[in-house]
Amino acid sequence: MSTEKRLDFFERYLSLWVALCIVIGIGFGKVFPGVVDSLSKMEISHVNLPIAILIWLMIYPMMLKIDFSAILKVGDRPKGLFITLFVNWLVKPFSMALLGWFFFKYVFIGLIGEQMANEYLAGTIILAAAPCTAMVFVWSYLTDGDPAYTLVQVAINDLLMLVLFAPIVMFLLGVSDIIVPKDVLFMSVLLYIVIPLVAGYITRRVLIPSRGEEWFNDKILTPLKPVTIIALLVTLVIIFAFQGEVITNNWFSIILIAIPIIIQVYFNSSLAYGLARYFKVPHNIASPAALIGASNFFELAVAVTISLFGLTSGATLATVVGVLVEVPVMLSVCSFCNRTQHWFDFESKPTKEKA
Repeated sequence: MSTEKRLDFFERYLSLWVALCIVIGIGFGKVFPGVVDSLSKMEISHVNLPIAILIWLMIYPMMLKIDFSAILKVGDRPKGLFITLFVNWLVKPFSMALLGWFFFKYVFIGLIGEQMANEYLAGTIILAAAPCTAMVFVWSYLTDGDPAYTLVQVAINDLLMLVLFAPIVMFLLGVSDIIVPKDVLFMSVLLYIVIPLVAGYITRRVLIPSRGEEWFNDKILTPLKPVTIIALLVTLVIIFAFQGEVITNNWFSIILIAIPIIIQVYFNSSLAYGLARYFKVPHNIASPAALIGASNFFELAVAVTISLFGLTSGATLATVVGVLVEVPVMLSVCSFCNRTQHWFDFESKPTKEKA
């Protein structure tokens, strides 16, 4: 890369902010138990209203970034997209389910017990079934990824999420003997995928033609960027306020949950990256494919687990651990992609094959 690229202030220290949220949330729960109890009772049809508002503040700005007209251009270079979709939908959720089952139901069962094993497994499955959306643009930028192609990969993933997320989650949790209320799951998909996606699309369709894309980026997307991170951090404070007793009584669980999550990140990123090299996909498409295959739409995962299992559940804790490990692990994947760019030297050779 010609110049050093870095995350902005919030994103660069996201893991630190998450760690602080753990401390603040646990302390808040112990000092103000009445407030926490009142927040937990603000529900409509299993949906916690404060959390729902915060999740919307996280997800809506992400959906505003998606230009679905870019999908029309994907036919020019389909292989990178096929690899992304293969890893995201046919490998990632199932590999996470297998790793979760192995570690939680076999290796760690004596430490966590059957109930927590089921809840941790559920949380990691939901986490893996939601491909990353917003942060992919950051990872792609840090690896000199093709921004237009990354947009296509993200946009099609979001569309597929509408129809595949709920069935895959239901199937894998059912195989794992975890009972899932179907109506709550579909309501979560409607609230946290469909409605924000439609709202983002309508906003773009109304504002960009009348004001221009530069105005839209400067006046809408840029001011909303810190809102997403702040809403995430406030959400985590509330979650950890409810999770305080679980964490203080069994803090070792966070380490146990992180192990299979980290393994699946490196497995899926390596698989996508290796397939891209094998099929001679250019590096600026291969690296985002690896990063999308490794990272998660943790905002959605947190929202769904809260709706399905509650704020104090082990499933919700598992998705929050996913947030905790996301940034440092993904930065290591970015670093690997940058160091191995020479593996894709075939890009400079003339070829008739399209990527």
